[in-house]
Amino acid sequence: MNAYLEDKELGKIAEREGVSREKIVKGIERGIIVALKNAKHGEIAESFSPVLVGYGLSVKVNANIGTSPDIADIELEKEKARVAIEAGADTLMDLSTGGNIDAVRKELLKLPLPLGTVPVYDVIYEACRRKTAIGNISEDAFIKACEKHAKLGVDFATVHVGITRENLRVVEASNRVIKIVSRGGAIIARWMRETGKENPLYENFDYLLELSAEHGMALSLGDALRPGAIEDATDKAQLAELLTISKLVERAREQGIGVVVEGPGHVPINEIEINIKLQKAICKNAPFYVLGPLVTDVAAAHDHIAAAIGGALAAYHGADFLCYVTPAEHLALPSIEDVRLGVIASKIAAHAADIARGNKKARALDLAMSKARAKFEWEKQFELAIDKEKPKKYREERKPKTKESCTMCGEFCAMKL
Repeated sequence: MNAYLEDKELGKIAEREGVSREKIVKGIERGIIVALKNAKHGEIAESFSPVLVGYGLSVKVNANIGTSPDIADIELEKEKARVAIEAGADTLMDLSTGGNIDAVRKELLKLPLPLGTVPVYDVIYEACRRKTAIGNISEDAFIKACEKHAKLGVDFATVHVGITRENLRVVEASNRVIKIVSRGGAIIARWMRETGKENPLYENFDYLLELSAEHGMALSLGDALRPGAIEDATDKAQLAELLTISKLVERAREQGIGVVVEGPGHVPINEIEINIKLQKAICKNAPFYVLGPLVTDVAAAHDHIAAAIGGALAAYHGADFLCYVTPAEHLALPSIEDVRLGVIASKIAAHAADIARGNKKARALDLAMSKARAKFEWEKQFELAIDKEKPKKYREERKPKTKESCTMCGEFCAMKL
């Protein structure tokens, strides 16, 4: 499982994470740590740096970008990627479904961060372009899309392998508020209903593992049946899919392949701990990648805050990888500023969890910030802050009378007194 990590890369990662090489190697061998590095990507991008997710490592943050059928501007997505990297994202995912999606992906593969994709989006994009009904898409088209992404250099791909015909019947029999909220999952569900066949990604899972082994493209086992509403959290459909995925995790490990497991979704605060611990227990500590989770459904235009609350709790209880949510979630394709805010919110959540999990580097960063505040070292504070821009902007816009204080307390500053 460590075939594509060079010794010097392993050394840099160990130093960055503050753990030993041996711990990383053993974690990869056990499947509780997964490397996001395609052999091809390192040849394409300058200064490419692999990222590891999993047990004992710092919590990572992913930023989703990509075009839509309504807005398909490659330059805009490149700028979003740049801003996401600047804000501290550890990985990027290209979710493009409009315009020239191949061109977008090729541009993003030039960047130094690991890139994730959802190959099934290519399938439905091509079907729409060729005006092919979903029921007429061949089973082979789903597999060819995964092959294409692996060969291009994609570092991790979401594959919705847990939504089987049996699990789809559980959804259809349920009283869910939102039956399927996953776009990729909905495409496969529709294909299964129209063809009467089993999920081709589930049927060909062993071949997907071969692709992963050959190219180093990690498989992220997508949660097609994640709850899209608080009311649907931790229901039979979600758990049925998780049980299916847990069996696939075991099959992957039998073949020496580490996989990532994706998780919810919309989950109330009081159910987050059991969701994380349940996944970790039945999936044998496979790295857990969560979208949020969002702790309320009514935070429209502020869903990055709802997701950061859920993300901090999820990561504290064992989630390894947070997928950011932007303020535009549920409303629109995110803008450049939405991307920046989404990354920063998730980075704060991840850092808060790292502190609580005993990460020494995270704790040291907070101590350095506190000392800088005590000494009125404003530039040092800007440097240490997760958001590098906004603190400085506040300071410049609301200038105090004295260099030491701020306009909140002025001469009555507690530290000055």
